[in-house]
Amino acid sequence: MIKISDNAAKQVMISLEQMGADVLPLRIAIKVQPDGSFHYNMGFDDNTHPGDKSFVEKDISFVVDAATLPLIGGMTMDYVEIGGKHEIVFLNPNDPNFKPPTE
Repeated sequence: MIKISDNAAKQVMISLEQMGADVLPLRIAIKVQPDGSFHYNMGFDDNTHPGDKSFVEKDISFVVDAATLPLIGGMTMDYVEIGGKHEIVFLNPNDPNFKPPTE
């Protein structure tokens, strides 16, 4: 399933608190673009659909649809600073554009 860094988990919890929602699951969806690259979407969603898979990681409830499920194996969600701005990023070895972080 999805691994989540401590920084990302903290940011998700802050977002839930700001929304006044305690237990909404975070839906992660991946759409494969015509060129094969991945486009990531995420948002809090209390709707369930046939084929959804739910799981919990670091006290965060996640839900993914059936099309996304095979694309998330080994994926890590992180919260990092890029160009002076903090962002959620997905480090996904299944993504054809994935480049492992360098030290």
